Amino acid sequence: MSKSIVVGGALAVLGLGGMAFGAWQIQESRQPQYADITGVEPLTRTVETPREVCEDVVVQRQAPTRDPHRVVGTAAGAIVGGLLGNQVGGGSGRKIATLAGAVGGGFAGREVQERIEAGQTVSTTERRCHTVTDSHQETVGYEVSWRYDGQVHTTRLDERPQGERVQMVDGQPQWGAPPSQG
Repeated sequence: MSKSIVVGGALAVLGLGGMAFGAWQIQESRQPQYADITGVEPLTRTVETPREVCEDVVVQRQAPTRDPHRVVGTAAGAIVGGLLGNQVGGGSGRKIATLAGAVGGGFAGREVQERIEAGQTVSTTERRCHTVTDSHQETVGYEVSWRYDGQVHTTRLDERPQGERVQMVDGQPQWGAPPSQG
């Protein structure tokens, strides 16, 4: 064999090997790149909603009086006091005792009527309302951490990412693209 054929063949083999290696590198660089998702934390806010709560409540009130000037108690007390005063003494002393008994009995009867009426109550039902506030947590987004090329990055997303990794294009995560299972 001639030396040129051997050298030519060797160069051809090397050339083909170099082309194959170059094609492999091109194909390898075209392989999708992925970043590993290392954490997903929901971001929440408290939502408060006021609402009115009403209930019927039984209430005790003082009964209205039919005799606001206490005439009945004063008159009854004066009669009883006069009768008792009339039992004391004789002559003009009896008249003074009757008069004093009537005056004292009138005051006493008035007080007795006031105390009796103060203890008389009526029950009514009232509707009482007040405002209460209900609260609940609402998710407004997600804080997502991912590791790519040895560094940890964090971003905020409106939607929870799917899967455990995210596809990278030109060093940027493609959150809308579903990760392949490779």
